[in-house]
Amino acid sequence: MKQLKTLFLALAVIGIISLISYSFYSAYQPKPVRLQGQIEAQQYTISSKIAGRIDQVLVKKGELINKGDPVFTILSPEIEAKLEQAVANKEAASAMALQSVRGTRIQHIKAANDQWKKAEAATHLMEKTYQRVQSLFNDGVVAEQKRDEALTKWEAAKYTESAALQMYQMAKEGARSETKLAAAEKVKMAEGAVAEVRAYAEETKIKSWFHGEVSQILLNSGELAPQGFPVVTVTDMQDMWAIFNVREDYLKQFRKGDRFNAYLPAIDETIEFEVTHVAVMGDFATWRTTDASQGFDLRTFEVEAVPVVAANKFRVGMSVIVEL
Repeated sequence: MKQLKTLFLALAVIGIISLISYSFYSAYQPKPVRLQGQIEAQQYTISSKIAGRIDQVLVKKGELINKGDPVFTILSPEIEAKLEQAVANKEAASAMALQSVRGTRIQHIKAANDQWKKAEAATHLMEKTYQRVQSLFNDGVVAEQKRDEALTKWEAAKYTESAALQMYQMAKEGARSETKLAAAEKVKMAEGAVAEVRAYAEETKIKSWFHGEVSQILLNSGELAPQGFPVVTVTDMQDMWAIFNVREDYLKQFRKGDRFNAYLPAIDETIEFEVTHVAVMGDFATWRTTDASQGFDLRTFEVEAVPVVAANKFRVGMSVIVEL
């Protein structure tokens, strides 16, 4: 019995000594470094190129949308009024161009021809009158003044006939080629204005340019939306990554292409990540400095990593824990 007590006592002493030794050993072992990051994802804002009042918001928070899906509409009576003006200007320009191509109306040409014929007849009359007066002047019957008056009237009639002939020819030829070209270019300008206003009118029906999940709706029906102001925010969880601020003395463990395991408390899983980016510039680690014997402070660098295997459980802002 005495030997058994001695044996038990010896075992107890050995156990106590082992426990103390292990405690000292553990106390002097370096503690694991824990880095905490978070999940980030690509975010997009959907806005309008024109200002107006929000008519309808066609999506809800948490809804998955694809590229091309309608997101919201804008009510803008000003755009509709400008479109009516642009269409009216185009129709007027087209009418002017058509008039220049078709030329002068038949009635105008006939009237110009009649004016020329009238002037031609008057010229013939003035010529005969002058010849009669000239004969009388040669016979000494009329004075030289009468002969000069008849000559002047004949010459004036010839000028009138020439002017009427030019007007008749202009009426037959129609508009000049330069006038026709100018009219055609004005039609193009008017068509461009219509296309511009219609493009703005299309901007009242906003569609998504991205795939993702609606994360925020910043304006609702009835509210005024300034030009370019974000109305809906879309988050693409297929384009996500984890971001860490790593002190430079641990940076050697996060080279581009390296893989590591990280624990996500929100889903209670350990996920493998791959480093995709290490910032080229560091920041001062104001939250931690080295001891005075080293004589320098350490910087931190931003490190980004993506999960090796895609998962649908991630949400923006989830904590990511890495132990080194």
